[in-house]
Amino acid sequence: MAKLSHEDILVYLEEASILDLNELVKAIEEKFGVSAAAPVAVAAAPAEEAAAAGPSVVSVILSSFGEAKTAVIKVVKEITGLGLVEAKGVVDKCPSPIKENISVEEAEEIKKKLVDAGATVEIK
Repeated sequence: MAKLSHEDILVYLEEASILDLNELVKAIEEKFGVSAAAPVAVAAAPAEEAAAAGPSVVSVILSSFGEAKTAVIKVVKEITGLGLVEAKGVVDKCPSPIKENISVEEAEEIKKKLVDAGATVEIK
């Protein structure tokens, strides 16, 4: 039997159809007595770690604009890309969401900008 190189195997896998690959997996499972299914305990471990690490997406909520309403409106306008009137409307409706479903890092940056402008901000 001719020995196949890794490159030959990769070329075959690239060109094979999904049905061919499915049949190959079944044949490997039967031949070597293994299963391609991940054990439940292994699959659950990353989810538990993610839950322990905290949320991966959060929302920035403007609680109060403080004493510098104009400065906060300008920052909200910059962050959201809204027009001046729309940004004023968001600030007037406190508490109101500024950005939702964003990364924790981005939320911290937004919070810093708003707090520097005089606002009170929550990250949820």
